[in-house]
Amino acid sequence: MSMASTGHLATVISANQESLLAGWLDGMLSRLVRRDKAAEGEIRQQAARFIPLVVKAVQQGQTYDFAAPAWAEVRQALAEISASRVRQGFSPTETATFIFSLKEPVFALLRQQLSGDPATLAAEVSDTGALFDRMGLFTVEEYQKGRESVIMRQQQELLELSTPVVQLWKDVLALPLIGTLDSARTQVVMENLLQKIIETGASIAIIDITGVPTVDTLVAQHLLKTVAAARLMGADCIISGIRPQIAQTIVHLGVNLEDVITKATLADAFLVALKRVGASVVRVDAAN
Repeated sequence: MSMASTGHLATVISANQESLLAGWLDGMLSRLVRRDKAAEGEIRQQAARFIPLVVKAVQQGQTYDFAAPAWAEVRQALAEISASRVRQGFSPTETATFIFSLKEPVFALLRQQLSGDPATLAAEVSDTGALFDRMGLFTVEEYQKGRESVIMRQQQELLELSTPVVQLWKDVLALPLIGTLDSARTQVVMENLLQKIIETGASIAIIDITGVPTVDTLVAQHLLKTVAAARLMGADCIISGIRPQIAQTIVHLGVNLEDVITKATLADAFLVALKRVGASVVRVDAAN
């Protein structure tokens, strides 16, 4: 990239910021799938802020290397814009359009200024196009990072919501499990259960696996880890929801549950837990 070529881009953008902004916004807004005044207003603000940053980067850096320190503010602005688009539900295409729609009005200004020098124009358009392509790819990469972060946070929240620990009785907790029990979820299960044991001082925890579709060696190991962690906190565990198919699978796998109380239903486990804490349920017939 030559110094002269860089100077042309800086001159074109700095001398035509208002017209460039207008042409850029027209192209960008026309490609939006969703149109609302709030979104358009934010896009206008972002675009008005972005053009001076590009001018500053080109003038100071005298380079089209987008990874150079001179482009740090531009990269920061694009990262913030991408994060905002993720939160607002924009698509990757709509996010990338922020950069790619700027190329055509910039090319038009370059053609107008360098119409008498085809060789310089061709080099300038080529280098400018490569620069804007790199900025567009950076925008998409930041968008992907932001979306992955949101997805991971939502998955964590779902894990926490899907592993509620409830207090059935004084000193008796219940942890109903629904769905597949993997390593990540086991960690959340243990953390929630241990925290609840600390808060309530419970001595019995019922782990109900009625909603767990299958139990394999890995799932059984996760259950045993949870039982062991609860015991270290001073609480014994009862596993309920042992269906015939699950019982056969556990026996076939050779999983040792001899020192763990197991019951077919949550109700059966609750009765055992009440006896362990010295309580009982008495049925009182309604008066005639």
